[in-house]
Order: sequence, then C-alpha cells, then structure tokens
Amino acid sequence: MFQTENELNMEKMRAEMANAEQNYIIQPNDYLDVQVYTNRGERIFDPNDEILRSLSSGGTMQRQLLEKPNFLVQNNGVVKLPMVDYVKVSGLTLLQTDSLLQVLFTRFYKDVFVVTKVVNNRIFVLGSPGGKVIPMANDNMNLVEVLALAGGIDKNGKAYNIRLIRGDLQNPSVQIIDLSTIEGMRKAALNVEPNDIVYVEPVRRVFLEALADYLPVFSAITSVLTTYIVIKDLVQ
Repeated sequence: MFQTENELNMEKMRAEMANAEQNYIIQPNDYLDVQVYTNRGERIFDPNDEILRSLSSGGTMQRQLLEKPNFLVQNNGVVKLPMVDYVKVSGLTLLQTDSLLQVLFTRFYKDVFVVTKVVNNRIFVLGSPGGKVIPMANDNMNLVEVLALAGGIDKNGKAYNIRLIRGDLQNPSVQIIDLSTIEGMRKAALNVEPNDIVYVEPVRRVFLEALADYLPVFSAITSVLTTYIVIKDLVQ
C-alpha cells in the first residue's frame, strides 16, 4: 500500500509540517467546544456548577444535560451558539474564532474571555497496527504519540518505513520516516495534523502469505480425495 512512483516532494511536505504549527482552520462538520469566561475568569455557563449538581440525581434527560455541549459547524460554515445565535466560523483559525466570539459575547457580559477547541480531530493509522482512528487530544501531538496510542510498532511492522500522508487524497504529500534509529527520528518532521494517515508497512512473510493463498485449494483437493476414498471403500 501507498507506494510512490516518483521521488517524494519533501519541500511540499515540510511546508505543510510548518502549517501544522499554526492554529487549525475550522471546517464544516467540525464539532466545537466553546468555553466562555467573564468577570475575571468566572465561567458564564453555570459558573459554580450548581445547575449540574441539582440535575445529578435526575433521569435520562437530566443526565444528558450533564454532558458538555459540543456545537456542530454546519455545511455552510455556520455554527449556532447560545445567546449569539448563528456565527460564521468556517475558514477561521481557532485564535480568530476566539476573538470573534469575544466581541459577540461582549454585548452581554464584561471582561469576556473565550477558548474554542475542535473535539473531533483524528489521525488514521493503517498497516501493521491495524486500522485505527486516534483522536487528537491536543494540537501538538506528534507521530510517536499517535503510534503509542495505536499500540506501538511490533515485530510485524517496519519501523524504518513509516509513511505520513497528508492533504488531498488525489494529490497527497508523503514523507517516509525511519524510527528505527535516533538519526532517522532527528531528520523527520514528526508533527501531525488532523486527518493525517500514518501507514506502517507490515513485514512480508512470503511463505505464510503463499500458504494462506493456496490453503483453500489444498483443502478442496483434500476434501475431494477423502470423498473419493470413502466412496471407493463403500463400493468394494
């Protein structure tokens, strides 16, 4: 999987790695966690958790209210938030979104401070660790963290041939990373971005693969021979 016919575009890959250090740009279908603070850091939404505590012994509906709300960015790039209603956030960085919401909430509160996070960012890990989806706990995750969360690289994976695939799947940028040596790790750009694909090439075992391919044929032949022998014994 993911073999490359031409040389890797390292300049393109490194440019995108540099972009990974910048704030994530919000896209449609992202889920946002929006925390609003005022009065020198007091949380607006139930600042003392009194409402949540009063609901803690309630039924199913009340327990659902205990969960932290996340807000969906719709296909048109708009998100609906309490009090400020519909806000266009698609195409903005998280920092720009914080500033925009701060201005909007200032109409209702003083000394507003807003922290916005994207909660559905993830990395896809394929190859020897199996198909796994790793949620991004923060914007500064690196490849080593992602592989550790996926279960690490065992004897069935090639630590010297890890492919980090990024961007448009029709024209992606690819970096081959060697984690088998410290020198290889030093040369690699290890920061990850949302929706990156990490492919750890499996170690090929030709004999076992061939055996698995031909085992059904052998089983069919054995079954036919067994049936023939049984019928032959019955006839005699």
